[in-house]
Amino acid sequence: MEKASPSSGLWRTQSDQLKKWVETMKSPVSNEATKEPESYTLSRKSSRNQVLASPGRSTHIKKGKSVQMKFDFDDVGSGAVLSRASSASLGISFSLAGFTIPPDEIADSRAFSDDDIPEDIEAGTRKKFQTEPTLKIHLKFTEVTYKIITKGVTSTEEKDILNGITGTVNPGEVLALMGPSGSGKTTLLSLLGGRLTDPNTGGSITYNDQPYSKLLKSRIGFVTQDDVLFPHLTVKETITYAALLRLPKTLMKQEKEKRAADVIGELGLERCQDSMIGNSFVRGVSGGERKRVSIGNEIIINPSLLFLDEPTSGLDSTTALRIIELLQDIAETEKTIITTIHQPSSRLFHKFDKLILLGKGSLLYFGKASEAMAYFSSIGCSPMISMNPAEFLLDLANGNMNDISVPFELEDKVHLGNSGRETRNAKPSPMIVHEYLVEACIANVAKETKKRLTIPNSVDQDDKSSLQSMKREWGTSWGEQYSILFRRGIKERQHDYFSWLRITQVIATAVILGLLWWQSDVHSPKDLQDQSVVFYLYLILNVRLQAGLLFFIAVFWAFFPVFTAIFTFPQERAMLKKERAADMYKLSAYFMARTTSDLPLDLLLPLLFLLIVYFMVGLRPTAESFFLTMLIVFLCIVAAQGLGLAIGAALMDLNKATTLASVTVMAFMLAGGYFVKNVPIFISWLRYLSFNYHTYRLLLKVQYESISSIIDGIELDSGLKEVSALAAMALGYRILAYLSLRHVA
Repeated sequence: MEKASPSSGLWRTQSDQLKKWVETMKSPVSNEATKEPESYTLSRKSSRNQVLASPGRSTHIKKGKSVQMKFDFDDVGSGAVLSRASSASLGISFSLAGFTIPPDEIADSRAFSDDDIPEDIEAGTRKKFQTEPTLKIHLKFTEVTYKIITKGVTSTEEKDILNGITGTVNPGEVLALMGPSGSGKTTLLSLLGGRLTDPNTGGSITYNDQPYSKLLKSRIGFVTQDDVLFPHLTVKETITYAALLRLPKTLMKQEKEKRAADVIGELGLERCQDSMIGNSFVRGVSGGERKRVSIGNEIIINPSLLFLDEPTSGLDSTTALRIIELLQDIAETEKTIITTIHQPSSRLFHKFDKLILLGKGSLLYFGKASEAMAYFSSIGCSPMISMNPAEFLLDLANGNMNDISVPFELEDKVHLGNSGRETRNAKPSPMIVHEYLVEACIANVAKETKKRLTIPNSVDQDDKSSLQSMKREWGTSWGEQYSILFRRGIKERQHDYFSWLRITQVIATAVILGLLWWQSDVHSPKDLQDQSVVFYLYLILNVRLQAGLLFFIAVFWAFFPVFTAIFTFPQERAMLKKERAADMYKLSAYFMARTTSDLPLDLLLPLLFLLIVYFMVGLRPTAESFFLTMLIVFLCIVAAQGLGLAIGAALMDLNKATTLASVTVMAFMLAGGYFVKNVPIFISWLRYLSFNYHTYRLLLKVQYESISSIIDGIELDSGLKEVSALAAMALGYRILAYLSLRHVA
């Protein structure tokens, strides 16, 4: 190594190094390294072996005493050297400035590699992910189109989202879908993953030369961009419940739990397995850990196809790198991985096997990621400064030609006499650039890709027959699904039901009512037993006074559950659609578990409320009356909750649902029999739909049937009609909610 001196020798040393770099760049690459592989697709494992086997593949250039770099000539054509060249210039500038690193801080002489990257502290010690072999699936898609139709008052407008996207991905490969926001990446991913079924879709998508069917759900994992997880469940509980529901019923419960524990270990989540997932309101695990939990929920079934929608968004570069390395490990076990990516770092970009570049819904490039830079250079688009290859590609997709060479075909348009509206700042407009790139892709990439797609895959006949003979099977029986979802529901919602805010609300309301109606006892008046007229007047006044309290109880425990239940399905809509798309459970099992798991929680707060109010006010002091009052309130809650579930499931919009519920509850309250005694006959039917009306009559009967058969103008009967009406409402509203939910999931 030459020593850099602070005198004129320093400049000579740097010039010699630059000269050596230029000569190295110009030196021919061995035929073995540049030879085009015979097969269009090359598995990750074989490509790595080929790289390791090629002699003289890398050259080391040392600057001063501290900087050592390695250039991979296989990556020169792909533009990888561009991002590394900036580091070279940075090292040269340090030496020119006379900056030297102390000897004790000089780096060792071995070549830099990905292994030198510090381990992600958040991820813990990374292990190589191990999965078992499974059915190999070759994915092909040809001329895929998608459009949305917007119907106006007088016209119908069509908007193309995807325009003729063609490509293929084989087991052992990671395909990246890249493009600017709004280019159609997520739409294409959803179509390929079978998550978007629409009559406005065109083209062909095949899996081992077979079209998509629901039988493939058990072979596909789909990680959405937003981490759809229950915030109050722990990491361990989340993955364990997924294992219990999704793994085949041939496995015992202990085996499923062990599989969940293995996935937690393989993803490096042991440190946070007992921490809650959390969300923006609940403190929980970090973003990288949450993303790995989402991936764990999908790889628990050992899928053949794994789709991921922007798995690195919002993560730091090191955590993002670990996620992509995890995908590489999964792909090495003959899995097919397709992921969207927004703007990866240069290190992440070179981890992908294949790349699809989209712009405004059109295909701009499909092929090996390592050959993308060479392709765009061949059509006249090359970066003029050092930049991240992904940044360069996104600039092209956006039509931004700043710091990018303009192809000769486009230079003519810049010099047109009427080019003012077609160009800007002596550069082609984004529209012209987009059209040029699409035409170039059709001429150079799409035709070649279609030719390759016409050649039959080397699909194993066993894999093809296995796919054809697959049967749709649930991971567990209906009863086990109900049991698992019931337990999961209680664990998730107990935090909301027993929050200090809700408990304070109930207790404060009960205490205020108890103080306002303090000891208004009508069943044992003191010192008035011998005064019959005065006693009768006292009795009437106290009954009317307590009737107001009973009506308030009927209204409060109808209003409270309605507006709680409205949020149930709209808030869980994303989770329901995700889990139903993966065939985790039957909708009927989910609905029954969701509605019945609320019942034990719904009973505790009313019990606490009545324990305070009943004895502070001095209602009928018998055990039978107390428990009957409790039962009536509980029946009212179940009926009101059914109405809230039906409204929420039918509208799936919280603003519309709360508006409709407010009007409905107000109408039921006014028709409840307390405010208006003589209702006009043409609207008298409304009272029979009001659970307030039936609850109020039952409460009056329990408290005052021993005093009089007519209380406050209301004739008390056996109460059987009221009980039947409330039970019918509880059941009927839930049936409506279930039918509405079937259209959503």
